[in-house]
Amino acid sequence: MVPSIVRLLRLASFLVCVILITSFAFFAVDQTKSASARQSESLGPALASASGAPTAPAPAPHHSSVRTTIDEAASALTSPFEGIVPASAGEWAVRGAELVVALALYGFGLGYLARVMRIRV
Repeated sequence: MVPSIVRLLRLASFLVCVILITSFAFFAVDQTKSASARQSESLGPALASASGAPTAPAPAPHHSSVRTTIDEAASALTSPFEGIVPASAGEWAVRGAELVVALALYGFGLGYLARVMRIRV
């Protein structure tokens, strides 16, 4: 019975880490894709007056159901760590800190628990 629990803990640790890293990768890709649009928005009035063309707001991104599910799962897994870094530090700092703490707890913590259970048996 204990070996199956150990395997289950390792599998859970691996899956949680994959979900967290995938969600952060999606976040990073979105941020880098929208960086140009945000820069253009901040320079919008100057560029619009120079080119004479009006600027249109960027459309909101639409995500697939798989992406939404992964993001919701990652949000649920990192929700206990909200507030570790103040929101004023920036979205990258908040998401990065939550990722590091969650990976430490779920990745290292569950892996360590599995190793301890395996040794004790």
